[in-house]
Amino acid sequence: MSSFAGFRFEQDTFAFAHELVWQYRFDPATGAMTVSRSDPPPAYYHRCFVMARSARQFFHQARFEPGLPEAGAEEYRRLIRQVVARNPRRGSAAPEERVVVPGYDGLRAFSRAREPLLKAECGGAWQSYFLRSHWRMVFPVWGRHQEQTAQRLARLLGEGGVPIVHLFRFPRITINHGLVLFAVAESEREIQFEAYDPNIPAHPVKLTYDRARREFRFPPACYWGGGAVSVMEIFRGGLY
Repeated sequence: MSSFAGFRFEQDTFAFAHELVWQYRFDPATGAMTVSRSDPPPAYYHRCFVMARSARQFFHQARFEPGLPEAGAEEYRRLIRQVVARNPRRGSAAPEERVVVPGYDGLRAFSRAREPLLKAECGGAWQSYFLRSHWRMVFPVWGRHQEQTAQRLARLLGEGGVPIVHLFRFPRITINHGLVLFAVAESEREIQFEAYDPNIPAHPVKLTYDRARREFRFPPACYWGGGAVSVMEIFRGGLY
């Protein structure tokens, strides 16, 4: 697995998790899934797309300066708002145009220390629903589309991009989620993408494209039983 973009999981991701409204339990023998409400109820939820978008905005638009003195809460609030107000479809800003965040070496350290501020300022749950890609999921997603998507994502990573993808199943919506891709490895059989999953801040996850089947597959997780998913790139302009 090779990373081309310079995105470092241990430095450029949020330290806190996107919380789940539901708890999922999977029977490995039958594949059956049971669902129950999280107890206690989550406080920070329905924001997986907000977190994915914000992580890339900080990567593209912020410059962390650990050698500078830490600022106060209101100054950090102002800086966070500056970062997330920038166009999420915009590429990396020049060093002199970036928002300088003093006192920390990256988003992970910043979010560990300033979790409440980031949760309050990065965006509301409604921003995860009002995405251009949500209208697209109601239409069929053919193998040719997924082949083109996989090729485009691999090419973008090779060119230094940090694409964000929307994973879903429709019409039975068993997954509707966002990831940030930051590394890729290709073989004759598959293309394997390494990703930041807002639900799982402890380690990267893998999204695999099967060339023969022309489909993406996402492994089991705490919120998903594993299997084939439809994938679209989002926050890239146009209708997405």
